[in-house]
Amino acid sequence: MLVAPITRTLSIFSRRRISSKCRNSQMGHENLSLINKRQRASFRLCNVSGYKTDLLEIHAKDPKFHLLFIPGNPGVVTFYVDFLESLYDLLGGIASVTAISHIAQTEKNWEHGRLFSLQEQTDHKMNFIEHELQDAEVPIVLIGHSIGSYISLDIFKRLQGKVTYCIYLYPFLAVNTKSSTQAFIKKIAASRTLCTGLSSIVAILGLLPAWISRILVKNSVGNSWCPSAVEALCTHVLQYHTVQNMLYMAMTEFEKLSEEPDWSFMREKKSQMAFLFGSDDHWGPLHLYEEISNKVPGAVLAVEGGDYTHAFSCTDAGSLWVAHHVAGLIKNYF
Repeated sequence: MLVAPITRTLSIFSRRRISSKCRNSQMGHENLSLINKRQRASFRLCNVSGYKTDLLEIHAKDPKFHLLFIPGNPGVVTFYVDFLESLYDLLGGIASVTAISHIAQTEKNWEHGRLFSLQEQTDHKMNFIEHELQDAEVPIVLIGHSIGSYISLDIFKRLQGKVTYCIYLYPFLAVNTKSSTQAFIKKIAASRTLCTGLSSIVAILGLLPAWISRILVKNSVGNSWCPSAVEALCTHVLQYHTVQNMLYMAMTEFEKLSEEPDWSFMREKKSQMAFLFGSDDHWGPLHLYEEISNKVPGAVLAVEGGDYTHAFSCTDAGSLWVAHHVAGLIKNYF
């Protein structure tokens, strides 16, 4: 895809039940060997600040802390189901888990074509914490992927009394001027004509019979993906409103992330942060790893060597590896 690489999901919402306020669905996993042992994530469609929002949730019986996961761009939470369920399982059920989607990056056009900036998406997550997690009696741990790392960092600065620990996965924290891919995306995102044209082409693909769109995706961008990741792309991203919002958010990302990172805050809170970089990732390049290492001495930094790429959760192996890494960080911290 054209913004932060598309990540893993599964076939959406095969079993559904209706509650008085929110729609819930149990998520299935045909390809995992531990399927019978794993706690399933529940899907919930709710209003957050007046906007339809997808949530994935796993509730622990007696949680010691609450994990809030913020996705990249696109912000489709069902891409991360395998990762989140693996993480819950590896932590032994001691934490409740919630993943929150970005506004208007959903299967249905709930917001009728309105576009949302990086700042609006950040405020949306802030509002969720303040209204949905305000009564939480346990610490909050933020986990962000790609631009979700930047959002998590911004939230941490604004809610230091609620957030205890932050983990940044393949973080997009600054514009990479050496990346031709980013330069190309920036050019498209800055042009409404190009955005409209690209969104229209993608929407046409989304209107094709499902089996045709799946074949096209599988034989192009998804040729190495699990079938469920292909399904996610077809159901959630091949939508005019989704691509429009992805590109608009990307435009505002490039504007904001042209600024220098807040090194002072990172140094102050380095004991409450951890970073995972990829070995070949233009969104979170290794020169950013080196810069953090130099400007935030003692920061917890790691480079993933398993060749899972930025879109780690497009494969079962990538989801499980990163879940193991994150679980280890959390256990060490607490």
